[in-house]
Amino acid sequence: MLKSLNQNKSMTLGILGGGQLAKMLATAAYRLGLNVAIIDKEANTPAGDMTKLEFINGWNNRSELDKFIDVSDIITLENEFIEPDILEYIASYKEVFPTAATMRLVQDKFIQKSTLKSNNINSLPVFKEIFSINDLHEFGNRYSYPFIAKTRTLGYDGYGNFTIHTPEDCAAAYNKFNNSNVSRPLMAESFVNFKSELAVMVARNRNGETAVYPCVETVQQNHICHKVIAPARIAENLRTEAQKLAVACVDAINGIGVFGVEMFLAQDEKILINEIAPRPHNSGHYTIESCHCSQYENAIRAILNLPLGSPQMRMPAACMINLLGERNGIGVPCDVSSTLADGVSSLHLYNKKSSRIGRKMGHITALGSTMDEAIAIADNAYKNFVW
Repeated sequence: MLKSLNQNKSMTLGILGGGQLAKMLATAAYRLGLNVAIIDKEANTPAGDMTKLEFINGWNNRSELDKFIDVSDIITLENEFIEPDILEYIASYKEVFPTAATMRLVQDKFIQKSTLKSNNINSLPVFKEIFSINDLHEFGNRYSYPFIAKTRTLGYDGYGNFTIHTPEDCAAAYNKFNNSNVSRPLMAESFVNFKSELAVMVARNRNGETAVYPCVETVQQNHICHKVIAPARIAENLRTEAQKLAVACVDAINGIGVFGVEMFLAQDEKILINEIAPRPHNSGHYTIESCHCSQYENAIRAILNLPLGSPQMRMPAACMINLLGERNGIGVPCDVSSTLADGVSSLHLYNKKSSRIGRKMGHITALGSTMDEAIAIADNAYKNFVW
């Protein structure tokens, strides 16, 4: 597709969303000779700053969306919160991946897990639809406390979750998400007492070819990813099992593009699937420096139905650390000199115009001949970064 279209003109990749994931997608697209169009709900987004084809009134504005569609040859997304009806509308004019059908299976976490279970993927926590406070009591009585109440849609970085420790918590959990101001469909999941959190990135093109990245370990702070360690510090057979599960998940939703599959390694050494992200993922940032072909380039190759690049690591180990906002205010750091002085770590700043506490503002990646070396380089670079 890329070759044939480029015989006549430069191809334009349209991206729904203009945040840091779109920025890194755009960077990979420019390397492949593509133009990029961005649509978001505001101007001066990290990715919007990179292109003249910036549309700032959002995809819910039909006139703005039509202009975005008109300049794009093929379209993808950087977040999973776009209504499938909008993707179907786009698909009536231009190809869009992941498809609306895939997104309908992913956006609602209850439907997502039900889809996996119906495809004989049983490495899942116990889960159930919730319609009332009484349903939460029944789940706790049957499967024990603690357990998790989750909003079925729009949850990320721990938002939309409530850990229920005792029967007395059920009403508070339900009423948090269903009250006079909000009404959110819920599900319940058994609590996983995990040893570690894992993730695997999978790229899949329209021919069904896949590129499977290493299983990584993710370390959370306040429900936000703080550090990614590649490969995960677990037995090789478990890493292989996680990769096979991730591919099965992406096949089950007929995913085209790149997908992050989050998992838990339980205390009994069983791997359980947490959820699927139908887009580039924080746990795959390390692939830019550490893998022969990054998750971002393979996302573009996949939707264009091009051969996928190798997901193998260039060095034995890598460590990525998120740079989270430590203040509310301007998004420019005070000093990056000490971080850059080591000469070996890689600094990515997202050019977000404003910072807030806990907001993802950038990341640092370090490679090493050993895991200890990679972690030490990343930790030192992170320690020297000054907001």
